[in-house]
Amino acid sequence: MRFHDITVPLSTKVPIYPGDPRLEIQQWKSLDKGDSANVSYLHLGAHTGTHVDAPAHFIHGAARVDSMSLDKLVGPAEVVGVPEVNEIIDAQFVTENIKRGVERVLFKTRNSRFWSEKESEFQTSFTYLNVEAAKELVALGIKLVGIDYLSIEKFKSAGHETHLSLLANNIVILEGLNLATVKPGSYELICLPLRIASGDGDGAPARAVLRET
Repeated sequence: MRFHDITVPLSTKVPIYPGDPRLEIQQWKSLDKGDSANVSYLHLGAHTGTHVDAPAHFIHGAARVDSMSLDKLVGPAEVVGVPEVNEIIDAQFVTENIKRGVERVLFKTRNSRFWSEKESEFQTSFTYLNVEAAKELVALGIKLVGIDYLSIEKFKSAGHETHLSLLANNIVILEGLNLATVKPGSYELICLPLRIASGDGDGAPARAVLRET
């Protein structure tokens, strides 16, 4: 049984969505300094690296990340390959490539190449899902949709319509995946976000793994 870790490693060089907090990892206690243990101090936004978006991310009073059901986060998933030339995942692509009955879909796009680049700057020209495709996923009964960059929606989208279409229907959004070494096909997804019970509950970093079935 083979596992694929599709989580982006957290480091101070990981790209950050513009306007979000930078990731800081500092030494709090150190064996080298005579302390009894090594203890690191982490400062990061809830949407750093591989993470999930909860409905509360864009909808006031909506479900928070700590209430997410494991039934949505763990189970069969389809990795769908998106051709390099496609900068937009639209409704036609969804209808032609996702079968009814699929509950979790992860889009593998040209974005996955960004994670191997030396530059840590955020890439604004990432492939994204438009609102028509989001509505089609809702119609298909999808529980979770993932993509291989830090947002599923077009950069600087004014109305956040893609996010709202998915989150208003309680579809989990999983962003910041690295699918570079994963072949399209059927897997079991295991996605476990931090169970953050304070704050706005808008999202949380996650460890995401695919298991071959």
